[in-house]
Amino acid sequence: MRKPYYSVDNYLGNKAIGYLVRRLHNSMMPRAEALFGGAELTFSHWVILLGLRDGVVATCADIARHMNHDTGATTRLIDQLEEHGLLLRTRSKDDRRVVHLALTPEGRAMTKALVPRVVDLWNNVLKDFSHAEIDTLVDLLTRLNARMEEEPVTEPPARKAKVTV
Repeated sequence: MRKPYYSVDNYLGNKAIGYLVRRLHNSMMPRAEALFGGAELTFSHWVILLGLRDGVVATCADIARHMNHDTGATTRLIDQLEEHGLLLRTRSKDDRRVVHLALTPEGRAMTKALVPRVVDLWNNVLKDFSHAEIDTLVDLLTRLNARMEEEPVTEPPARKAKVTV
């Protein structure tokens, strides 16, 4: 077994992976959302369309899980995309409780038309990185996400009662 990377003595907030990933997310979101300021859709709408296009998500529950949204908020986003004619809902033949989502041809075209906005943002941000570094970063983040998804969610340990003397 490998020696753990972190210890109580070397764990610094500004070097913690969770902190760095969250900070990157917090820096990226306003920039990504700004890219969609003049579009009919929001960045969140586009993320859903991209997830459907790439086969990452297929149901409202999948989207809620991947975006960390509650199902009510996700349903509203899907309603809006359906109203724009960009996706279709189809009830599962195997399980009537499950509703599958699919892009319409208009949804595919809209997704494709909006991709350059995000591509340009990331190409600008990554301009000082080599292709090999970017490939390594994507590989490591993919592995880290997969490993985190394997990790069970646990309840925090019970707080010990304060002892007063």
